[in-house]
Amino acid sequence: MTACIIGAVTIAIGAFGAHGLKQLVKAQSLATFETGVRYQMYHVLALLVIGFAKPIDMKTKKWVFVLLLLGMLLFSGSIYILALKDVFSFSVSFLGPITPIGGLLFMAGWLRLGFGIWKSKNS
Repeated sequence: MTACIIGAVTIAIGAFGAHGLKQLVKAQSLATFETGVRYQMYHVLALLVIGFAKPIDMKTKKWVFVLLLLGMLLFSGSIYILALKDVFSFSVSFLGPITPIGGLLFMAGWLRLGFGIWKSKNS
C-alpha cells in the first residue's frame, strides 16, 4: 500500500519537475531534480516487488522497507530541495551532506535484502 501511495506521489513530483520547473530553475537543476525522481521510482518499484515476494521473510521485508523509505526521504528529498535552491530565499546548502546519507541507506537496504535472501537459502 505504501509503495502505491509513494508511486503516485512520485508521478506527481515528476510531472511538477517536467512541467513546472522549466521556468523556475536552470537546466542543471532540472536534471538533478529528475535524478531524485528516477531514484525514488526505482525504489518504489523495489518496495512493491519485495512486498509481494513470498520467499522473503517478514523481518527482512521490514528492514528493507525502513531503509529504502528513509533513503527516499533523505536522498530524493534533499535532491528536490537542493535543485530548487534558486527559488528559496534562504540557503539550503546544509542539505548537501544529507544526500549521500540517503544513498548509503539505499545501499544498506539492498545489502539487507541480499543478506535476508542469503540467510533464508542457508537455513
